[in-house]
Amino acid sequence: MLEQQAGLAVNQPGSWYQLVIVSNATECVIGDLALHFCEDDQRQVELGINLAPEQQGKGLAAEAISCVLKYLFDELNKHRVIAVTDAENSAAARLLRHSGFRQEGHFIENVWFKGRYGSEYLFALLAREWRNAR
Repeated sequence: MLEQQAGLAVNQPGSWYQLVIVSNATECVIGDLALHFCEDDQRQVELGINLAPEQQGKGLAAEAISCVLKYLFDELNKHRVIAVTDAENSAAARLLRHSGFRQEGHFIENVWFKGRYGSEYLFALLAREWRNAR
């Protein structure tokens, strides 16, 4: 189990848990994956991922997401995982769709970022959808 390996308490409502993605070839950190364990509904988790630009397009992010989804749904018995991404980040939206997420929302100019309003997409995946797709 992840929490036993890391020696940290995961799955605490309201907490964020950061995982690093390490290259097998170089043993260097090439990205990270964040998990937010929702405080108001303990069976829901928010997921975020970052990967170094030179590592993108190799399937590494999809592999990391797949491993984390298996952990969240099979080990922690979560009901729903969400992810929010910048609407201009088509690669992130494609990654989430490829990972089984469906787009639930499009928030128009909802966030002030770098001196202007930006738009975001909300994606979600239910445990039953994930299991049916496997």
